[in-house]
Amino acid sequence: MMASAFLDYTCGLIIDYAHSSNRLSEADSRRIAKAGLIMSIVGNLGILATFKYFNFGVGLIHGLCVHLGMNGPFFDLAQITLPLGISFYTFQTMSYTIDVYRRIAKANKNFVDYSCFVTMYPQLVAGPIVRYKDVAEQLRNRTVTVEGFSFGVERFTIGLGKKVIIANTMATVADKIFAIPQSALAVNTAWLGIISYTLQIYFDFSGYSDMAIGLGRMFGFEFLENFNYPYIAQSVRDFWRRWHISLSTWFRDYLYIPLGGNRLGQARTYFNLGFVFFLVGLWHGAAGRFIFWGLYHGLFLILERGRFGRILDKLWMPVKCSYTLGVVIIGWVFFRSDSLVHAFHFLQMMFGFQGAKIYTPFDPTYINKETFLILSAGIIGCTPIGGMLKMSCLNSLEAAVCSFSRPLEIFTELLSTAYLIAIFIFSAMFLANGTYNPFIYFRF
Repeated sequence: MMASAFLDYTCGLIIDYAHSSNRLSEADSRRIAKAGLIMSIVGNLGILATFKYFNFGVGLIHGLCVHLGMNGPFFDLAQITLPLGISFYTFQTMSYTIDVYRRIAKANKNFVDYSCFVTMYPQLVAGPIVRYKDVAEQLRNRTVTVEGFSFGVERFTIGLGKKVIIANTMATVADKIFAIPQSALAVNTAWLGIISYTLQIYFDFSGYSDMAIGLGRMFGFEFLENFNYPYIAQSVRDFWRRWHISLSTWFRDYLYIPLGGNRLGQARTYFNLGFVFFLVGLWHGAAGRFIFWGLYHGLFLILERGRFGRILDKLWMPVKCSYTLGVVIIGWVFFRSDSLVHAFHFLQMMFGFQGAKIYTPFDPTYINKETFLILSAGIIGCTPIGGMLKMSCLNSLEAAVCSFSRPLEIFTELLSTAYLIAIFIFSAMFLANGTYNPFIYFRF
């Protein structure tokens, strides 16, 4: 991480020198600035490829050689361990040099300040991906207030509850169901498993993002939002405007648009979308199932660019939401499965193929009153229904007792505080009583 930080800090200074020096010709200035940018991109992608994709590449070569009847000591190479959060801080440092090259941000000449940006621990392990231009001023000047700290504590507590209470519980259900042999898996059980995983991955990652935003706010940093109720999206395009916003906008601004975006004709637009989502899948993991997941989403984005998208826009909103959620849930099967073969077998069970039973009673070891309650809370929690009900109740109370506005405000604050304390206590209880605490996105 520090090698990556030093590389991009140095490249930023080179690019800044090329832009600001009066002794260089315009051609030399462009050449030196481009050299600094290329050095940064090649260095960062080289580090990322070595740690994240070396094992994958060796595995592919090994499989090919075994298929051709060849084997040897070359394949006894040690496995390279993946550093935590390498994809996140690599993309952050690359965005810095690209923004300096584009003159969107000024080069930071203080290595301590720049290192603070790279190593900012609230979001270091699992995002959101923070761009330098969004926090450059905050690195030098920020204000820590009681109100901001209070907001940070509230946001952190909500994120902790999302992760520990909902995501971990749903992970237990999903993991047990995905481990069931194909011959013993019924349609209803398969759907319970993928719905549980759909909730797990959302509350796992959005919970972490909430905790990161909350911790940052406690120190005076304001990070951008990373989720906006993605499961109520009305198209796959809309889904990617709401899901992992920092990643989707990063690929849009630093890859899709520079490739030409949608400005170079329909065929080039389709290629750009397919290529970008191939890389989105590869970014999530060095495995065929992640690549397939990325291409799968890219295919629907391409379809929505054409006539299908125009038809979709005219449909009734619940139909559009159902279509999008169906596409997303099927995509999560590939994301969660151990392999592509496992994913296709699981999909067959979901839709009743291969002689799958339509219904078998749920095993009480993975679905009981507690997990059903948390499942229901998760379904409600990934929609804005809860917030809408809260605002409606507050407005009704305020209208009913308008002459007691101050007591009502105090009562609301006390109720909100009690709610947060309850979440924190239950989260602590869940952590104390269980050792199963998977974190999905730290791997990326």
